Amino acid sequence: MIQTIADALAQQGYETLTAVQQAVTDPALAQADLLVSAQTGSGKTVGFGLAIAPTLLEEAEHFGPAAAPLALVIAPTRELAMQVSRELSWLYGKAGAIVTTCVGGMDQRTERRALDRGAHVVVATPGRLCDHIKRGNIDLGDLRAVVLDEADEMLDLGFRDELEFILSEAPEDRRTLLFSATVPAAIAKLAQSYQRDAQRISTVGEAKQHADIEYRALNVHPRDTENAIINVLRFYEAKNAIVFCNTRAAVARLTAKFTNRGFSVVALSGELTQSERTNALQALRDGRARVCIATDVAARGIDLPNLELVIHADLPSNSDTLLHRSGRTGRAGRKGVSALIVPPKMKTKANRLLGWAKLKAEWAAAPTAAEVNAADEARLLSDDAWSAPIPEDAEAFVANLVEQFSAEQLATAFVNLYRARASAPEDLTDPGARGDDKPRPAFGPSVWFSVSAGRNDGAEPRTLLPMLCRLGDLTKDDIGAIRVQPSHSFVEILASSATKFVNALGPDMKAEGGAVVTQLDSPPDLPRGPKPGGPKRGPKPGGKPHRKSYDSDAPSEPRKPRKPYREDPVAEVRAERSDKPRFEKPRGPKGERPPKSHKTDRSPMKPGAKPKPKSNGEAPGKPKAKAVWKKEKPASDAPRKPKGAPKKATAEPNSYKRASDPSKRFSPPNRVGKQGGKAGPKRGK
Repeated sequence: MIQTIADALAQQGYETLTAVQQAVTDPALAQADLLVSAQTGSGKTVGFGLAIAPTLLEEAEHFGPAAAPLALVIAPTRELAMQVSRELSWLYGKAGAIVTTCVGGMDQRTERRALDRGAHVVVATPGRLCDHIKRGNIDLGDLRAVVLDEADEMLDLGFRDELEFILSEAPEDRRTLLFSATVPAAIAKLAQSYQRDAQRISTVGEAKQHADIEYRALNVHPRDTENAIINVLRFYEAKNAIVFCNTRAAVARLTAKFTNRGFSVVALSGELTQSERTNALQALRDGRARVCIATDVAARGIDLPNLELVIHADLPSNSDTLLHRSGRTGRAGRKGVSALIVPPKMKTKANRLLGWAKLKAEWAAAPTAAEVNAADEARLLSDDAWSAPIPEDAEAFVANLVEQFSAEQLATAFVNLYRARASAPEDLTDPGARGDDKPRPAFGPSVWFSVSAGRNDGAEPRTLLPMLCRLGDLTKDDIGAIRVQPSHSFVEILASSATKFVNALGPDMKAEGGAVVTQLDSPPDLPRGPKPGGPKRGPKPGGKPHRKSYDSDAPSEPRKPRKPYREDPVAEVRAERSDKPRFEKPRGPKGERPPKSHKTDRSPMKPGAKPKPKSNGEAPGKPKAKAVWKKEKPASDAPRKPKGAPKKATAEPNSYKRASDPSKRFSPPNRVGKQGGKAGPKRGK
């Protein structure tokens, strides 16, 4: 290993390399193309940095002056690209390397100036890198190595065309390294097209995935999915936790709810700007936020050192996504928990995802409020504060507390203050409960009352129930059946609440609108069946008649006689058709069109039919057509008026002349406002 690289690893505390890092640093693979599949959190970033170091430095220990880039690292998201840039900066720092990033959301002019100054390694996202290549801002002529990090995710995001364009612009004698958690068929096809005799390296255990991650599948009631997430967060009290959702709307909803519950939350989704995403991740690293609610794409590749808990609020779409989500925790040998929130309808899908990913999960119910409180007590009793000495500036205050309050009072106040710091746990419904459709239990002993208001007075159960609850100081659980009759109504009330109801109404026993309430000695005898005086139900008009009830003893109806057998049915049908008179359309002389209908040209008249005579307005019952004024042409036999003959001074009454209407006159475009075609005299002359 190059000495400057070894010194950088020692400075970061690396004593041994991970399995993937040892595999890619094999001297036999120093100049070979690699297709590496390793689980998330196994150190792939440092691994491909070690793999391409001999190609970039060759025999030297330090980089030369920066010019055109020597290595190109492509990542699917901005956060992952920034993270890779930080990792390579300390790994190549002692060798004097200059690492530049080109990602979307940043100022493109600043990136262009950085590329003009020169860089040894460029870390970029596919879209922004394509823009720089097309604009001529980056020179790929000296490129020695290309690394595709999380290649499967880039293909899932639709970056195939961009990747093919970038690889086609790079020199053919370069090294190409593909790193991914999974290697689907699309990745293998891409490797065959743009790699030369690639060596396959797989460090993913066939029998064991993510050994440092504890998988838990939590059965929850459909109504308690969000409450279960709150209890899981409170149960583990992880330093950092990620809650994965499938949509941006779910991210916004959970962020608002958890913020109101007192959690320090940040959101991470595609609709945020680059500065907002950077601030959110920095808040998680600094400890100002403990919970991150994110979508799959936005959280791809992020590395939080204190991430201990991953919660799948929405189940992922496939097993690869499940592995990528869970791989955010349990990195570099640390332990983590991956919890799946599974409603009853999603249990089959959860089992299928775990089976495809070759994972074994512990099935259990979500933590209850009692379990969360028990976990709080255990954390409180194991806190180091019990053995810490009294601060010097608080000795007088401690002595004052001990003198004024008893031990029980101090403990009570301490527990209350401790619990007030965190959100209270939620009471969860049993996952096996049926919900609102479960049968109502027996009502119990009851007393019946009559109300002097019935259906004729507009009384309905939905109006009687709130009125009786309000006037009688009852709840809806104290009222049983309500039977509305035409002139009065009957109400059933619990026997334990009947006295309270009578006292609340007072001695008058009157309700709203002057209705009188009377207590009955026995339940009313109400008829069963349809309402008295109501219409009998029958078949709907125009509907199908009711089927007759089947009687096995009744004689069967005689069958219809069958048609006689035909030896040659086709010939008989032709003979029947030949007996019918055949209609032949008469043809008119050549060059003449057939007569048309008096309505439209598309509905020709039948042959031999005469056109319908037009009505002259004398037909009764038909509205007269609107008059259309047309210019009448002189008859052919009428003599024309001589040119220049004088016009008649008077006009016939109720006559209309088109020329006398100014709106009907024609004016050329350049004579607007002028009468006729000649221009009038100009004013002022």
